[in-house]
Amino acid sequence: MRSIVVANQKGGCAKTTTIVNLAASLAELGQKVLVIDLDPQANATQWLGGSGPEDGSYRLLVEDGPVKDLWGPTSAENIKIIGASQQLSSVERALAGRVAIDSILKRRLATLQPQHWDFVLIDTPPTLGLVTLNALSYAKELLIPVTTHVLTLSGVAQLMATVETVKSLLNPELEILGFLPSRVDQRTRHSKEVLDLLIEEFGPLVLHSKIRESIRLAESPSYQEAILTYDESSGAAADYRALSKEILAKKVKKGIKS
Repeated sequence: MRSIVVANQKGGCAKTTTIVNLAASLAELGQKVLVIDLDPQANATQWLGGSGPEDGSYRLLVEDGPVKDLWGPTSAENIKIIGASQQLSSVERALAGRVAIDSILKRRLATLQPQHWDFVLIDTPPTLGLVTLNALSYAKELLIPVTTHVLTLSGVAQLMATVETVKSLLNPELEILGFLPSRVDQRTRHSKEVLDLLIEEFGPLVLHSKIRESIRLAESPSYQEAILTYDESSGAAADYRALSKEILAKKVKKGIKS
C-alpha cells in the first residue's frame, strides 16, 4: 500500500485536479484507491461524487471510532473516499489541549489493512497548517503539483523547509515522489521558462509527465467526472494516464534538494 500526499500551499496549483484524475487513472489500471479529502473546500469530495459521511475527515482527526465507518463510495469504480466538509476549518480548535496532535492521522490510519488498498491519496488545504502537517507526518511520498507560472515557485522553498522538518522530527520515511508540472501551456514562452527553472532547480525530481492546459479538464468537475470519463480521448486524459504509469513504475529518490 502506497501513501501519497499531494501538497503545495499555493492556491490554484491543481492539487485537487491531480488527486481526482490520478485516482481515476490508477483505478482504471485496476488499483484500489482510498482518497482522503483534508481540504475544507471539499472539492475532491464533490468532484468524485462521494457519498460517505460528509464530515468523515473531520471525524478522522477528532474522534476515535473505526476508520472503515468514515469512507464511502464514489462515482468511480475502485475509488473510495473519506470526505471533507467546512467543519475541517475548526479542527485546530477541536484538538486544542490534546497531545501529539501533529501525528493524529498517522495513528488513526495505522489501522488500514494494506491488502485492501493499493494507494492512499491525500488532498490538502492550501496552507502549511496542522492538517497538512498531519498528512505529511503520515504519508511516505509527497507529490507536488506546480503550475508553470513563476509565482507558483515562490512557495516551494517554504514547503521544502517544512518537509525537512517533518522528516527530522516526525516522519523520516517521507520522500518526494516528484514535482508535477501542471496547466502547462506549451504555446507560451513563459510556461517553458518556468518549466526550465523547475528542472534546473530540482532535476530528476521533476516528473517526466506534464499536465497540459485543457478546457475539457476545467469543465469536468461540473459533471462530477474525472477527465478519463468526461473526455477519454482528450490530451489531458492521456497526460493523467501517463502520470499513473510513471508513478507505478517510479522508485522514490532518496534525498531532497533544498
